[in-house]
Order: sequence, then structure tokens, then C-alpha cells
Amino acid sequence: MAREWHSTAVEIDETEDLIEACYENGWTDGLPVVPPTSERVERMLSGTDRDPDELIAAVPPKWGRATVEKVAINAVMAGCKPAYLPLILTAVEAMTAEQFNLHGVQVTTSHVGPMLIVNGPIREALDINDGFNLFGQGWRANATIGRAVRFVCTNIGGAFPGELDRAAFGHAGKYTCCIAENETVSPWEPLHVNRGFQADDSTVTVFAAAGPQTVNDHGSNTAEGILRTISANITAPGNSSGETLVVIGVEHAKTISGDGFSKTDVRQYIADTTKRYTVEDLLLTVAGGPAGRWSIVVPGWGSPSSRAVTLKV
Repeated sequence: MAREWHSTAVEIDETEDLIEACYENGWTDGLPVVPPTSERVERMLSGTDRDPDELIAAVPPKWGRATVEKVAINAVMAGCKPAYLPLILTAVEAMTAEQFNLHGVQVTTSHVGPMLIVNGPIREALDINDGFNLFGQGWRANATIGRAVRFVCTNIGGAFPGELDRAAFGHAGKYTCCIAENETVSPWEPLHVNRGFQADDSTVTVFAAAGPQTVNDHGSNTAEGILRTISANITAPGNSSGETLVVIGVEHAKTISGDGFSKTDVRQYIADTTKRYTVEDLLLTVAGGPAGRWSIVVPGWGSPSSRAVTLKV
């Protein structure tokens, strides 16, 4: 017996181009999508045991109903595998938590958007990139998981640019932004452990992220030298105060930890140096390629506008 569908079905003439039909209906992010046929949606739903009609959240600003089925439809359009669906559903729960303030994130004139940071065994199970070019192109899991979350924000939440999405500029990460922490090479405990979870828990952290900023320090050979460079970048004029994500590169992490700095020491040093952030404002991860003395700073929206949320998958 065929399953009863509760999402709106659109009949497309067989002579019509399905991708062009998605454009005409406003279902894309500007790039081509995978047409969400009933067969593809059924295949996507095989990735979870949750009831297709279960309501995950109401998504602002239009407060559309993000059921499991509707999230699955958007995951199909983004090009996801069924195995990604549980992580995407958890990310939707996280970004609709009150402290994240998705309504504000969706309609602000700032250029922030939801960014996902994945920790625990699920990183490797889903092959989420934590190394070379992790903020860039070329990795299916990163690209499509983040894109599915964006489709939920737009297609279900109604945040279309120039309408309810009032961002003055936006940034490329609003297409998709999903990374994993490189827990294997990190000299410190991972982000999700810092946030109260067990090391073997699989988690996703949703953070209201502005555009990533590169920190280039090929000259400093001490922890304090590198951290002074990072602190100067964080406090550059125009950067928001409040929560900030610091992705320390592998070479930088080796130098910093080699001088005896723990993660707590790093956060404390940045807080003391900048005199603008608390230790709790600083989300610290390790990721990136094994060579190159680079790190990344990702400013947030500013406290108390939004606070990151971490949930277990």
C-alpha cells in the first residue's frame, strides 16, 4: 500500500524539465537541485525510523512546519544520502532552540547563517571533511548536509533574500556550511566534550556564523605569539563581540600545545588579551590540512543575539 503524503504534491508535465520546474517554484538556492520525486523522498526517509509526520519544529520567520517528511524533501533537493538524515533532523532541532534565536538569524541585516560543527563517531561514519579545504568545495557530506539545513531555513522558514531575509551582504557560507572537528590529530579534548557530552557521543553544534576569516601566522614559534595574532584578528574593528568560533590549524595546535597550553589556557589567554570576550564566548576546535601555519576565526552574531546549541544525534 502506498504511503499517504501530507506534503503538497505538484504534478509536473512529463515534457517539462524538472529542474527548471524547481526554479520556477522558488525551491532552489540559485543552484540546480535534485527534483524531489516521491521515490527519492521515500528512499531518503529510509535513513530514519522517525515517523514522517512527526513535527521537528516550526521554522521562523514564517513558522512553517518542519516535519520529518518535509525535511527529507529538502535533503533530497540538496543531494544528501539517506544516512545523513538523522544528523540533519538534529541540526533542525538545534537551530530552532530558543537560545539560538533562528528568527533573528533569518531576518537580521547582519550576514550570519547557521553553521554546523560535527563531533564524535558520526564524523567518520558519514565521511564529513575535517581536513584539507574543509570550508571549501569538493566534499559531498559537508556540502549537502549544510545545504539541506539552508533549504529548511528558506523553503520551510520562508527566509527568501530581499523578502524576509534582510541580510545586507550575506556570505558564501549561507549556501552551505558544515565542518567536522579533526579529533584524531587534535592535542586537546573535542568541542562536544567541552560542552558536556561524552567523547563517544555523536553531536552537532549549530552556530550563527559570519564569514570565516583567515589567520596567517607563519612567523611565530611560540604559543603566545600565535595566540596574540589570533586575538588581534578577533578584535579587528567591525567584528562582533560575543560568541566566536576559533578553528586552530594543525600546525598551530602542535606549537600551542607543545608550549603546555590546554584548551582552557587558550580560551583564557584570548579572553585576557582581547578584554572583550569571556571564556564561555569562545568555541575552540582543531581542523584543517596537516601543513600550513593557518587558523580560522568565524565571528558570530554577537551576544546575546544568538548562542550556539549542541545536541546529540
